[in-house]
Amino acid sequence: MPQKKTFGAMIGEYSSLAFVLPISSGIGYVMGYLLDKALHTHFLYIVFLILGTASGMLQIIRQLTRDLHEDDH
Repeated sequence: MPQKKTFGAMIGEYSSLAFVLPISSGIGYVMGYLLDKALHTHFLYIVFLILGTASGMLQIIRQLTRDLHEDDH
């Protein structure tokens, strides 16, 4: 049986979630921007921004569902 997390550990995990979405969106934007410059296009930054945002949201959802399932046991 896994141990229950301490209050400090939970605070640390949830405060780090506040950075997941902006950082993943920013990384996606920068990757798309650099590819746009390299390939002389003008749309990849939008595609990669959307992918980065979606990946950040997916990570947040995974963490929250994992924590909800741990609370049930």
